[in-house]
Amino acid sequence: MSLLKFVSSSLSFAQKCAFKNLNSKIQHVSKRFLNIHEYQAMDLLRSAGIPTPQYQVATTSQEAFDIAQKFGEASGTKDVVLKAQVLTGGRGKGHFESGLKGGVKVVYDPAQAKDIASKMINSKIFTKQTGEAGTICKKVMISERVYSRREYYFAIALDRAAAGPVILASSQGGVNIEDVARDSPDAIIRQFIDIENGIQEDEAKKIAVFMGFEGDCLTQAVQLITKLYNLFAKHDCTLLEINPMAEISTGKVICMDCKLNFDDNAEYRQKEIFDLKDWSQVDEKEKKASEANLNYIALDGSIGCLVNGAGLAMSTMDIIRLHGGYPANFLDVGGGATSQQVTEAFRLITSDPKVKAILVNIFGGIMRCDVIAKGIIDAAHTLKLKIPIIVRLQGTQVDDAKALIASSFMKILACDNLDDAAKMAVKLADIVDLAQQVAVDVKFELPI
Repeated sequence: MSLLKFVSSSLSFAQKCAFKNLNSKIQHVSKRFLNIHEYQAMDLLRSAGIPTPQYQVATTSQEAFDIAQKFGEASGTKDVVLKAQVLTGGRGKGHFESGLKGGVKVVYDPAQAKDIASKMINSKIFTKQTGEAGTICKKVMISERVYSRREYYFAIALDRAAAGPVILASSQGGVNIEDVARDSPDAIIRQFIDIENGIQEDEAKKIAVFMGFEGDCLTQAVQLITKLYNLFAKHDCTLLEINPMAEISTGKVICMDCKLNFDDNAEYRQKEIFDLKDWSQVDEKEKKASEANLNYIALDGSIGCLVNGAGLAMSTMDIIRLHGGYPANFLDVGGGATSQQVTEAFRLITSDPKVKAILVNIFGGIMRCDVIAKGIIDAAHTLKLKIPIIVRLQGTQVDDAKALIASSFMKILACDNLDDAAKMAVKLADIVDLAQQVAVDVKFELPI
């Protein structure tokens, strides 16, 4: 039976069975930037002379007890704040598998600090961002409790349209800035900064005045804003967010917390920063991909993707979705991938049990198609792949690539047209999934 007839007859059977495996949801994929823990970001602030509350980090509940006790002896108050150190937003409203609700807690004595820390450390926290997978909490930051008179919002981000940094600031801090932007857009100032000249004193003062600082606090705020911008530029940040920046009861202006992201393209000159990356917060497959110099992001679909180029990868995922399928991953092998990297890419893709078919889409410019073809063949042999592989190759050495695939005598489906390749990948993924559903305990192998 030909492949096309097999696909047609199988789909007809699938339609008669009214079976569809299209319930998974593709996650939003964006450019990945290095994210570090709050305590690490606060360390950078302090090294730049930026005032913050006193804090220390605990990896055990006993350490949390000792730190809270030490803070109490130094300040005369036993109140401290415990913050779970996890790389996810919304931790304050998250919940732990231990039963604890909330990843930010004010505690009133060392014993309570020990109890709360025991429920955070080595427990998974679940937030809107983590979903059902959750993320493990390995550390807790214990901070002295300070009392705010007023709280403000301050952030610096990169703006593509302006081709440079933009400062966002508001007198409304300590709340979700998205809510402020929706309900009171005039309460936010947007100040674009000339990346060549850096922030000027009059610009920093304009922002501080808008935020509502006065008198000595205004002077402090101008200095603080200038230092924050300089830190942003020095360390190749893509985002710096302080929420809240606060005027506290002693009259000082300090940063109560900090979120920092860094440009991955600057890793070569920010080695100390990138050495801070916490691999325990990263999907194991993404860690292996990084070690193989591959760009990989796990998704929740059934069609594995292997593509060269981030833009082409995004468009490949889009066309899969257009034809009713869901990509299982974003995987960009780049322009200089070797046969070994291609094999590792297949290993990553097939380590996901949800993958029912693999779509390879290569446009050979710098990347040679024959290198990819050899990698595909080696991977299929090494990994003993049983799921369908659909390959669309165009560009440099494409004829040699097709010859390699044909002479391999392997059941790999080659398509010249991306639209046809995507349609075939979606259909074959449905067939494999259906076969697994109706023959759970029966050995089944597609005749391809």
